[in-house]
Amino acid sequence: MNMAKIEIDGKAFEVANGSTIIEAADANNVYIPRFCYHKKLSVAANCRMCLVEVEKAPKTLPACATPVTEGMKIFTKSQKTIDSQKAVMEFLLINHPLDCPVCDQGGQCELQDLAMGYGADLSAYDESKRAVSNKEIGPLVATEMTRCIHCTRCVRFGDEVAGLRELGLVNRGGHAEIGTYVKHTMQSELSGNIVDLCPVGALTSKPFRFAARAWEMNSFASVAPHDCVGSNVMVNTLRHDVKRVLPRENAKLNEVWLSDRDRFSYTALEHEQRLLKPMIKRNGEWYEAEWKDAFDVAYKGLKVVIDENPAYLGALLSPSSTTEEAYLLQKFMRAVGSNNVDHRLRAGCVADQQTSALYPAMAISVDDIEKQNAIFLIGSNIRHEQPILGLRVRKAFLKGAKIFGMNVYQHPMHFHYESEVLVQPKAFARELAAVLKAACEIKGETTPQICKQVEVTPVARTIAQGLIDAENAALILGIYLEAHPHAGVLRALAKALSEVTGASFNPMTSGANSQGAHIAGATPHRAEGGQPIENMGLDTNAMLKAELAGFVLLNVEPELDCADQHQALAAMQQAGFVVAMTAFVNENMKQYADVLLPVAPFTETSGTFVNIEGQWQSFRAAAPAKGEARPAWKVLRVLANVFECEGFDYASSADILADVKKAYSAADVPVSRHSLPESLPEHAEGLQLVMMPPMYAVDSLVRRAEPLSKLVDKDERHIVVNSATAKKNGMNNGHMARIVVDKISSKLKVSIDERLPNDTVKLASGLSSSAGFGRAYALIEVEV
Repeated sequence: MNMAKIEIDGKAFEVANGSTIIEAADANNVYIPRFCYHKKLSVAANCRMCLVEVEKAPKTLPACATPVTEGMKIFTKSQKTIDSQKAVMEFLLINHPLDCPVCDQGGQCELQDLAMGYGADLSAYDESKRAVSNKEIGPLVATEMTRCIHCTRCVRFGDEVAGLRELGLVNRGGHAEIGTYVKHTMQSELSGNIVDLCPVGALTSKPFRFAARAWEMNSFASVAPHDCVGSNVMVNTLRHDVKRVLPRENAKLNEVWLSDRDRFSYTALEHEQRLLKPMIKRNGEWYEAEWKDAFDVAYKGLKVVIDENPAYLGALLSPSSTTEEAYLLQKFMRAVGSNNVDHRLRAGCVADQQTSALYPAMAISVDDIEKQNAIFLIGSNIRHEQPILGLRVRKAFLKGAKIFGMNVYQHPMHFHYESEVLVQPKAFARELAAVLKAACEIKGETTPQICKQVEVTPVARTIAQGLIDAENAALILGIYLEAHPHAGVLRALAKALSEVTGASFNPMTSGANSQGAHIAGATPHRAEGGQPIENMGLDTNAMLKAELAGFVLLNVEPELDCADQHQALAAMQQAGFVVAMTAFVNENMKQYADVLLPVAPFTETSGTFVNIEGQWQSFRAAAPAKGEARPAWKVLRVLANVFECEGFDYASSADILADVKKAYSAADVPVSRHSLPESLPEHAEGLQLVMMPPMYAVDSLVRRAEPLSKLVDKDERHIVVNSATAKKNGMNNGHMARIVVDKISSKLKVSIDERLPNDTVKLASGLSSSAGFGRAYALIEVEV
């Protein structure tokens, strides 16, 4: 790297040639005031607050837009610099209201801080201040546009980072203002970041409005619990109540950004369905109970099942449970004689689990995604499934990478596809096999038997050629693939494609800690550290179909969280005894559960998440557990002690983690060996149902976050088909139709969407409106 020697305030520095003055100053801990400049955004140079004196320059120059040159001498504290900065501050304050006492930004406001340093106590301006009407831009961001200083950070963020230019600077001069071009709610899954970017109080968090002052709150480092990236966050509390969640900078993961799902899901902590006291059911009626009584009832009920046959007991846990919780649950289940434990609630097929690696993980790092020259998204809505990874894909696209896609629905993205294949669910394996065959032909390699009868399409050849030509290429497997009934075959095809093209293999998973759950042994085929199980237990789908006599649930609402919602509800209803350890309780759960044990959500417990990169990230509680709720690891420890299980004498979550790490370090980690079948999987003809949860309904916490629930598209509550399918089946847009899935029917409104393939019906899972109904990729019938 070429370096330039410069002086700042008489001190010599060597900095990267071509960097700006403000970058050089920041790199050497020399402070220059600024409003419009942000290290992750383009240079606008419109606030002029960073004006500095440069030797031989006739006037002060904007530090954010002036590149350094060899021998440059910069003066950040000279009288000329200070006079310029004070003059700029006087102009900025001309129209700014004196709102500090009632402004949420007070105490953390860049304008407030710089006004103290560079502002005058008297203003020469005695004209009327202008006022700007506020904009209604949705349930997440509150606006006070009279406070706006037109730094355009929010505009540039939408345009450059989020990929949705929803805000803009309209009009000119004294009439200029920030607003939406057309009045509408912001649609970006990252809209909350403009609150962090705004240097004044023009854009603030609506859920946090008037809740607390910055200096009153305590901050705790934590990890976001909703996707496999493991975004770093700061949880702010006041008097033991969580008031807001902010991004914590991590250049390797989420940089300085945070998805709205991770930022605003904390609002669910005060939801009316929060379980705060143990409850037991007697004669069909629910009663609050003491912990001892609740454990006694749980012991007696589970003991009946275990005494009959431990194999009749199953356990389901959320993939966002901590590693410590997953370890204790599987350890308890195996101590009482059952290997029926699983966290893969939305997995459509796990037939390849014995030949899979210890846990699914990326072959490259998160920050390496933006360095790829070609990316193939397979069954992925990455923008909503892993919003932070979506930003990395967008950065790769902006650098010239070719993005390819294959999915059962054409989701709107913040980048453009080079080629995109819209596939019917039943044809997914065939279309992916076509890409593999094309790659084999281009490379001159032997075509696998499974591909022999597949026809290579032009788009398949384009994708294969793009992956082969790229210096760095990546395959990213999404949740649509994970939930597919032929997921094992699809993974094997993708793995083979990865090997032929040289592209990295990167499977994504549901939840925040599927990797940790695998390591902890919360699977039916392997114990902690990947130890093989002789008498393999049942996976999630097998448990739901096996008519088990009892279930232990950990932070799971099966009728909302499982790929087969109908079978999940039916399995719970027919079970003789169900113990639910949960932070929230719904009406369905009250029908099938026998004991409800309140456990703490992620803000009220300590634990560890292992992200898709394989990074272990531990966190501690930001607030004490509410009511009589307890961290789940403590509840599991006591439950095991009630059963007199050995090896559960843990004093802290750190003690549990030490056992997990010990097992992991001693493990003979299996290597992934995906084997291709000889032929493509068979499929039946007919309408096929695509059921996936919306971004704001992926788990029990986020689906109760009221501000986020307002953003769930109304179409998500409808059945969606394309016009050809609607015409073929006599359906009309806006009319009602009855769909029948596994002999269970539901009457719903019809919406037309041409982004679906023929003979495909889309319906959102994870919503109360569809609880206990439907199965991902099921064959269905329609009655008009």
